[in-house]
Amino acid sequence: MSGYTPPSMPDREDQTHDEPQIEAAGDESPEDRQVARLLEHSIDVPVLAEAVQRQEAADAADTLEQIEEQEAVDVLVAMDERAAAEALAEMEGPLAEGVIEDLRDEDRVDYAARLIQLMAPDDAADLLQQLDDEDLREAIIREVPAAASVILRRLVAYDEETAAGLMTTNFISCRDDMTVSEATEVIRASKIPEDVNYLPVTDVQQRLVGTVGLRALLLGRSQTRVADLMETTAKMIRADLDREEVAREFDRYDLSMLPVVDDGDRLLGIVTVDDVIDIIREEQTEDVQKIVGAGAEEAVYSHIGEKIRGRLKWLVTSLFLTLGAAVVIVFYEDLIRDHWIVAVLMPVIAATVGNAGHQALAVTLRGIVLDEVRRERVWPLLAREGAVGLLNGLAVGLIIFGVVAIASLVVSGASWQIGLVAGVALAASMGAGTLAGSAIPLVMRRLGADPAQSSAIFLIMLTDGAAFATFLGLASFMARWIEVVP
Repeated sequence: MSGYTPPSMPDREDQTHDEPQIEAAGDESPEDRQVARLLEHSIDVPVLAEAVQRQEAADAADTLEQIEEQEAVDVLVAMDERAAAEALAEMEGPLAEGVIEDLRDEDRVDYAARLIQLMAPDDAADLLQQLDDEDLREAIIREVPAAASVILRRLVAYDEETAAGLMTTNFISCRDDMTVSEATEVIRASKIPEDVNYLPVTDVQQRLVGTVGLRALLLGRSQTRVADLMETTAKMIRADLDREEVAREFDRYDLSMLPVVDDGDRLLGIVTVDDVIDIIREEQTEDVQKIVGAGAEEAVYSHIGEKIRGRLKWLVTSLFLTLGAAVVIVFYEDLIRDHWIVAVLMPVIAATVGNAGHQALAVTLRGIVLDEVRRERVWPLLAREGAVGLLNGLAVGLIIFGVVAIASLVVSGASWQIGLVAGVALAASMGAGTLAGSAIPLVMRRLGADPAQSSAIFLIMLTDGAAFATFLGLASFMARWIEVVP
């Protein structure tokens, strides 16, 4: 057996029932309904703690997130420690961090350490990595027993964006020279994660040599060696592999577990599919936030300072880029003053072109994230997006031409000529905007930058500039042409 396993969870009296308790996914459990009733009144900490510890860990975390931080701390302290540790591990990062800091302020670092010790090693390391206060992190680790603290220090030292930062050391491995009987005894004496159906196999030097399925062990003869049953072509991942690549491996090959090894192929830990689900969710939210210039690590409950640090620099960048696009308007001051309809149509065209660009941006980023964009297919992709933008622009341009032409019958200052110019400008700039929406993330990737990082900000500058320049340029030419040709 290899790896660190937290103490087993004792059976809770409330989990013993005379009849099976089967609930549909999404339905509230009796425990959830009881907690909801308690929250409708003033909080009685002991009573609420008793109810919360009966909830599933994820539901208990939701309950703690609904109440004030200090109240959440009081409830956690009053709960069964195992249940409290599981709930704390499920809480949103910034809120869990706040709970740990409050425990420090109450001189309860020893209690925080006990909760950390009871968590799965990867969950404990994730929470410790989120702590901005390194002294607090070190104080907690010092309170943990020596064997567990060594593992925690090693996990915390890994980059959280890599496979090693995701892995857990709470795993079981078999030696290749074991018999099926010996391996079965190891499994019976250990706790296997529910989503793992095969185990890593190592040699005497702890080097990964394959994997063996639990089914193969169940059906194998007692004296058969594990080496005779294992798969030697099993996949593994290096400790420094980026977590997005880890997620792609799980998705591509429908895996439930991957061993993590060092440069010498020595087994360090495993990554399980539940961790990958968390990766996918986090990467999706990070990409969405980075597109608009929010901090990649920012969460709903992040501290004000963290939110400002993540957003302000990109807001300033957006300000100057937008000013650059708006400079185009200065050159057409007389046109806008003499033709009010031009001022009305400008934001309409710019917004429509920007929307088209964002559609292309979203689709291209999705292709990059899913590794669907091949280098040899970049030019056909850009050509396709440009054609889509132009054709959509012609359709929408025809609509705006019709609207302005009809309006000219009842509104002074509107004319079919302005409608025609607006339609042509919309078609041309939508083609350009859609092309830009696809090109920006591809160019950023080519330059080695994050394709998602603030792509929307740069796109807005290009689409606004293209829309203003095209529409105002054509409108100015049309105005001069009307004056020359009555």
